[in-house]
Amino acid sequence: MQQLGFFSILFAAVFTNNILLTNYLGMCSFLGCSRELKTSAGLGGAVVFVMAATSVLNWLVYAFVLVPLDLAYLRFIVFIVVIAAFVQLIEMVIERVSETLYTALGVFLPLITVNCAILGASLFMVIREYTFWQAAGYGLGSGLGWALAILAMSGIRQRVAQRGRIPRGLEGPGIALIIAGTMALAFMGFNGMVNLN
Repeated sequence: MQQLGFFSILFAAVFTNNILLTNYLGMCSFLGCSRELKTSAGLGGAVVFVMAATSVLNWLVYAFVLVPLDLAYLRFIVFIVVIAAFVQLIEMVIERVSETLYTALGVFLPLITVNCAILGASLFMVIREYTFWQAAGYGLGSGLGWALAILAMSGIRQRVAQRGRIPRGLEGPGIALIIAGTMALAFMGFNGMVNLN
């Protein structure tokens, strides 16, 4: 992984190795909050911020605290604590800035703490032995990829709802999963451009 730079990893994390559409991490909030574009944009922005910031902070904590003290086995707990602190910060900011968005996000905002996509980004960064800049690119790219996916899903779901031609058996979760699967197939078209595995 040492040969890949910041922008290569960022591009790959957004398109070729989208954390949501290739690893299926973070599906619960993706499916639950993708009905309205405004809610999707708010949650996507929060995920981008939290994922980018926590990837960098978790890399610093891992490289300069856990590894030197031979405590790498505590990375799961430490990563979750860092993520939880950032989610609390985002929750307080959103509540002050936009009460409507805070209400619309509902239970999914606190669930960012346990969003497996955010924890997955930090763990992939450690497993792949990224440098600081690679970790920063991967965290930002993964967040942007997740936000891109939820915004695309929201737009498609709104368009499908306007048309109103969905069979009764596919309404709700059924059509959402079909759309998500089709989006994952579309993102597979980028496969092979840059590979992070």
